[in-house]
Amino acid sequence: MLIKTYGSAVFGVNALTITIEVSIGAGTRYHIVGLPDNAIKESLRRIESAIQSAGLKMPRQKIVINLAPADIRKEGSAYDLPIAIGILAASGQLETERITDYFIMGELSLDGGLQPMKGALPIAIQARNAGFKGFILPKDNSREAAIVNDLQVYGLRNLSEVIGLFNGNETHNPVVVNTRDEFFNKVNSYSYDFSDVKGQENIKRALEIAAAGGHNLILIGPPGAGKTMLAKRLPTILPPLSLQEALETTKIHSVAGKLGAADSLMTERPYRCPHHTVSDIALVGGGANPQPGEISLAHNGVLFLDELPEFKRSVLEVMRQPLEDRNVVLSRARITVEYPASFMLIASMNPCPCGFYNHPEKECTCAPGIVQKYLSKISGPLLDRIDLHVEVTPVEFDDLISMADGEKSEAIRMRVIQARAFQSQRFRGNDALHYNAQMNPNMVRRICKIDPAGQALIKKAMERLGLSARAYDRILKVSRTIADIEGSETIQLEHLAEAIHYRSLDRDSWSG
Repeated sequence: MLIKTYGSAVFGVNALTITIEVSIGAGTRYHIVGLPDNAIKESLRRIESAIQSAGLKMPRQKIVINLAPADIRKEGSAYDLPIAIGILAASGQLETERITDYFIMGELSLDGGLQPMKGALPIAIQARNAGFKGFILPKDNSREAAIVNDLQVYGLRNLSEVIGLFNGNETHNPVVVNTRDEFFNKVNSYSYDFSDVKGQENIKRALEIAAAGGHNLILIGPPGAGKTMLAKRLPTILPPLSLQEALETTKIHSVAGKLGAADSLMTERPYRCPHHTVSDIALVGGGANPQPGEISLAHNGVLFLDELPEFKRSVLEVMRQPLEDRNVVLSRARITVEYPASFMLIASMNPCPCGFYNHPEKECTCAPGIVQKYLSKISGPLLDRIDLHVEVTPVEFDDLISMADGEKSEAIRMRVIQARAFQSQRFRGNDALHYNAQMNPNMVRRICKIDPAGQALIKKAMERLGLSARAYDRILKVSRTIADIEGSETIQLEHLAEAIHYRSLDRDSWSG
């Protein structure tokens, strides 16, 4: 007897329908075809034990399982459940009426329990788009799948519950998640606040500019000056995620298996902080079975690289293309996948190995030339892609012991939202552009116009600092953002001067 069940395979952040065909006939051997990986080839041992644990029998006949389309490689253990259901239906131990109405996915334990899977959200979206009535999957993944409207999602604990659902012996209610309520109730939930930061008003100003225009930023200062503390609070002043951005972000984290059982929709902007020993594949994504890397997990949020010169040079260089294109394309012999990677890069570093170069009080103990060698670990092309270079000085003692609260993140966020509103109006009609940092060179020339006095100022700065054409564009973008924060229609001389000030690493005083 031939039975078909339906599942899905995830490629990038999208899914496609996979048909699991099960045929039982004369013979004694089991066969799985359709380019399965080792996890799928091993599935029959798990399935046999799970079926026996459910009180049913594994057929002692020839079983042929085909995963179609057969020219696409299938990976992972989530095909256990649809294969088991197909075997039970083909052997007459399960009612077959409603099987074809559902996507069925999940890994089986030997006792029949259903283990969590990756990619539940994109699979649920594919199930709805393909016209299926519902989606049966492990309970731990049910909430993330249930945010898809017009799809019945059943989160079940074990194989016995799935059998009972199809045979009509058990009644299970679909998991219901009110996406909009879930989103709006948690969208402003943050555990950090800028009011915790004492002093550092100039750094807060730079972070506000970065947030308003989506600019990349690097913090340079001695140990203990507050670089990490400030970076952790940056997401709290970014505009709240839109519902569409929340869905995009949740899809990526679903594919990577980063969502917990209680999670449904991500409502906070991601903040990723990989250790400096991270590999290039872990950062940008990839592997034999391509998975999103840290830059994609930071999509619509912040990627913080602490102690930037300690990262391997090869790791930093692979970020150059994603920083410009805001996506990453992973090409392999059999497959090419694309992951979004529109993130704000925030980096921090000490000014030298000992940490006290240019310190107002402590003396640098590094030998001559060491500072330049330390800074040269970061390539010029990567620094060009960082819009703001900000010096962080130690907090004054009077600021440290002050009992006065600093400005709250909410107040700063309101100014950022207002500046972003100006930019949204400016870029209306262009769905690919949302803030100033995304402008291409042609748009920079058209939108960031400056008067003759401004041209003279930036010309003098470029000649003295030896700035590149890319750095010139970055200065114009940042000055446009500063003008947006001030509510100015045009870029004024003071806006340009402040933007030029945020190019610390281009100055001669940092040559070592």
